[in-house]
Formats: sequence, structure tokens, C-alpha cells
Amino acid sequence: MKILLVVNPISGGVNKEPFLNSSIDICKKYGIDYEVFKTTGENDLENLQLILPKIKPDKVLSVGGDGTTLFTAIALLNTDYPLGIIPLGSANGMATELFVNPDPIEAFKDVLLSDVVEGLDLVVVNDEHYSIHIGDVGVNASIVESYEKDKNRGMATYAKYFLEALQNLEPFKFSITANGETINESGLMVGICNSRKYGTGIPLNIYGNPMDGKFELVVVQKINSSTLLKAGLSKFDENFYDSQNSISISTTKANIKFEEPRLLQLDGEVIGKFLELKIEIKPGAVKLITHHDNAFLKADS
Repeated sequence: MKILLVVNPISGGVNKEPFLNSSIDICKKYGIDYEVFKTTGENDLENLQLILPKIKPDKVLSVGGDGTTLFTAIALLNTDYPLGIIPLGSANGMATELFVNPDPIEAFKDVLLSDVVEGLDLVVVNDEHYSIHIGDVGVNASIVESYEKDKNRGMATYAKYFLEALQNLEPFKFSITANGETINESGLMVGICNSRKYGTGIPLNIYGNPMDGKFELVVVQKINSSTLLKAGLSKFDENFYDSQNSISISTTKANIKFEEPRLLQLDGEVIGKFLELKIEIKPGAVKLITHHDNAFLKADS
């Protein structure tokens, strides 16, 4: 077996070297060939796509957070290389959603051992931007933008900008066309969900399945002390999920139009401002290395 470890050295402010040392020791012990690709922030996608056919790995492992998972998935599009996830970011929301072991070394062993490979959906926005987890327009996108500009990382930094955003909430108007219908609405945020929960563990929707060939649009209409309390409790018990202050639409494609350009973030990365979003699902676009404890497999069967 040959594996390729795709490592983002700075994701989540987590030092990857202890994991790399331990995982390489395991490879040496069991005679597994390995290569390591570290992102630098310059031409990473092109460089990774160039070395894949040269290395020809049996398995490609994303070592980092949600952004690293998305980056690696994009690099593997239109190939037969399967993707395994090693959670080493600040929140690891998608890894948690996909029932990846939270211990990086245990997750590494799972990927090495597993022959369970299933299709993972990918969301495409305006034909060129991708999401594997959750994106949004509105209050959270502005929080992500502030977070990206801060040299500090981690949940404490995110919480700081979250509290600041709560003091400047302003609803905006938009129209959504999906499933043959158009609705005109206003809200504080429009979520684009291939999955269910943010990295904080708080669900934006409770119906999402990243392996069912659909995505959900969630319109958050109101945020107050009651909705925040329910959101916090829903992290631990989904019975507290507040559906009264939101609208959820499940679909395979949609268009969203805004009255003025709005900031879009996808999987923790700020993309830019847009007047219109065309959103489509690419069913099973990524070959995911998983296991039969993944509840989405049972839900999709």
C-alpha cells in the first residue's frame, strides 16, 4: 500500500509534527509506502494535482481541518483516488459529521484498515467554488471574514467575533428559486448545507446528509437570547433544535438573488461578494474512505 499525506501545517494553529512522526513510524513498522505533501499557500492545488499521477497513491489522507479536507477533495475530483480524513484543525466539523475518530492516530489507523469507500457529495457554487461541509451568506460569513484577518486561531477567537456580530445584526432581503418555486424572504443568514453542524457542534439543520445527493438551504430569520440558548442546547440534544425561526429547503439545485452584493463563505473560507448564487450538488463526487459505523451510510441505504 502507498499513501499520500496532504498536510496543512497551519490549520487551526495545531502542530502537525507529532502526528506526522507517529504516523510515519506506523508506516515504517508495517512496510507501508508513504509520501508527505505540505501546503504552502502558493499553487498548492496545481502542485498536488501534478504529483498525484507520479506517486499513484492507494489512499490520500487529508491532515488538517475542514479547509484542508475541502482542498484535498477538490484536488481528487475526476480521479479514482479515495480520500481519508485525519482531524487536526481547530474544530474538525466535517470529520465529526462523518464519524471520523477524533483521535488523529486512531483515525489514521481506521483509514489504513478500511476498505469501505463510499461517495461523498460536493456542492458547487457559481460553477467554480466548492463546499463539502457548510457555507453561508450573512452574519456568520462576516464573522469568518474577521476571523481570517486575525493572526490568532481557535474557538476563542471565533467566539470574540461572534459576540461582536450579535451587536450589529441587520436582516437583508433575497429571493430563492428551488424545486420549481420562488420565494421572497428576509433574514440574517442563508446557510448552504451539505451537512448538518458547524464545527462548534451546533446544527444549522438536522436533516442534512452529505451522502444523499441533496443539499439544504436554511434561512435564519431571527437570532435572540432564546434562539441562542436553544442553539447551545441543540449541540447536545437535537430535540432543542429551533425550527420556528428558520426555513429549510432540501434540493439538488437553487438560485439565490440579493438586493446588493453579499459576502459568501464556504467551509470556513471567505470567497467574496455576490449578487447571485447558482448552487448545485455533485452527487458522490468524492470517494470517501469511511466505515460501517458511519450513520449516513445506513440512512442512505
